Parts: sequence; structure tokens; C-alpha cells
Amino acid sequence: MLSRVAASFYWLSRYIERSDGMLRMLKINYASSQDTVQEFTWEPVIRIFAGSDEDDAEKLQNDSRAVLKYMVTGKENGNSILNIITLARENARGVQEHIPKDLWLCLNEYYHTVIDPKLEKALQRDDPISVLDVLIKQVMLYYGTVEITMERGEGRSFMNIGKYLERAIQSVDILDTKFGSVSDNPDLLTDTSYWKHLLLSLGGYELYLKTYREGFEASNILEQVVLNNDFPRSVIYSVNNILRYFDRLKNDSNVEDFREMSFQIGRLESRIKYSSVKSIEQDGLHAFLTQIRSGLYGIGNSLNEHYFANS
Repeated sequence: MLSRVAASFYWLSRYIERSDGMLRMLKINYASSQDTVQEFTWEPVIRIFAGSDEDDAEKLQNDSRAVLKYMVTGKENGNSILNIITLARENARGVQEHIPKDLWLCLNEYYHTVIDPKLEKALQRDDPISVLDVLIKQVMLYYGTVEITMERGEGRSFMNIGKYLERAIQSVDILDTKFGSVSDNPDLLTDTSYWKHLLLSLGGYELYLKTYREGFEASNILEQVVLNNDFPRSVIYSVNNILRYFDRLKNDSNVEDFREMSFQIGRLESRIKYSSVKSIEQDGLHAFLTQIRSGLYGIGNSLNEHYFANS
């Protein structure tokens, strides 16, 4: 497969996964902002998903409607849903002959839903949660279409590597931000709604209730989001899948590059797999997450170098 084609598959999938995580976070945080108007701040969400500084967050002044406009349809925000879906569509256009027609039509529908002027008006006038639900369903439709139409070849492997790499980075960033806030404000440790919103934003609330009967505890949440092999958005689940789909890329023409990267991914997997909540807390959660984030970015950089011709 041409490096250009592989890179397009990879980035298409990363952008879609990023939009999914962002939409879910926006939905849960908007609901939270309506419950706790006095204490609520959008600053962590803007920092995680827009990469913006405190000045940008301050300009929005925790105005929930203004934040949603900036994050969903803001043309000046390079990481808005509008801009990343435009990039996803451009990558898909570049490999249109390599993807099923149904997948292209599905992605095109998502794009046109986002750029529709009615969407921005609805975010400002109607119930934003129902608008965000429409976009979340577009992502779910996309993933369902990929699953039932996409050929099980190299292209799909690159797509899944991109998806799980993006997912792992999101989970690490959200954990680091949320637990960092607890360090600044220890009262949050016993705030049930705080932990509930964290789990809801990652789609892990129902699994948590089934797994842990003693209520919301920081150590249990850490265990689920980092170490639970059954949780689809856990860090270990994502890294396991990166390794799984990378293994399928091995061929006679890339043995050296494959061996180097396989070792790199395996080392990161072992670092997480052979950790426990106790060892993570002893080493320091922020230091642990920083190390994992560095490893994930290292995998992305190695893919660019060895497989995407420094795309």
C-alpha cells in the first residue's frame, strides 16, 4: 500500500475518533453546566480538545452556548468538529477508490450535517444536547458502516491503529486533567457527580456500576480507565488493539521497521499491563500518565517516519 494511502486511512480514523470523544465530552459537560452553574468551568474541556490556552477559555467566559459554537462550528478553532470532519472528508476523498461507496456516502452525510447552517442556529436556540445527539449518531453510523463494509486488509488495519491511538490519548488526557483538578481541590474526591460525569464522558458509567458496588472511588475509576481489559475506552484495551492491528502489517518488505515498531508498542503495552493502581499511585499518577502519553506520541511519530513518509 502506498504511504500516502496508508496515512489517509490513519488520519481519517483519528479525526473521526476525535470528533466522537469531543461530542460525548461536550454533551456531558453541557448537562453538568446546567446543574452546577456556580462552580462549573469549561476550561479543562477547551484545553483537552482545542489545545487552547487560558486566555481563549477566559474570552468564552464559561458561556456554554459560546463554548459549543467554538467547539462544534467554530471556523477559527482548528480542532472544532467542523474543521476536523472537513479534514476527515479530505482524507477519505484521497482514498475514495479504496473505500466502499457506502462508507463515503456515510462520511459525506456527517460532513453535510455539520456544515448545515441550521445546526449552528439549533445549538444557539434549541436544546444543545439533542443537536449533539444527532452528531453522535452520525459517528455511530460511520463506525457501523466501517464494520460491515470495509475490506479486512491493510487499509482497515491502519484505520484501527489510528482509532485506538487517538482513543488512548484522549483517555490519558481526560484522566490527567480530571485527577489534576482533584489535586487542586481535594473536596472533589467525595463529589459523586464529578466522578459520574467523568465516567459518562468516556462511556464507562454503566460498566462501573456493574463492576464496583461500593460507590465512586478514585482508585476504582483509575483502574477501570487504565487497566480494565473489558472497557473499550481503557488505555490498556486501546494499546492491545494497536498492537493487534499493527501485527497484521508485517510483510517481507518492512521487516526492520516492523520489528522496531513492534518492540516499541510491546514495551508500552507491558508498562501498562504490569502496572497496578497501587504502583501507579506510588510512582505518581501524573508522572505515569505523562510517560504513557509520551509512548503513544512516540508510536504516532514512528508511523510517520516508517510508514507514512513523514506525512
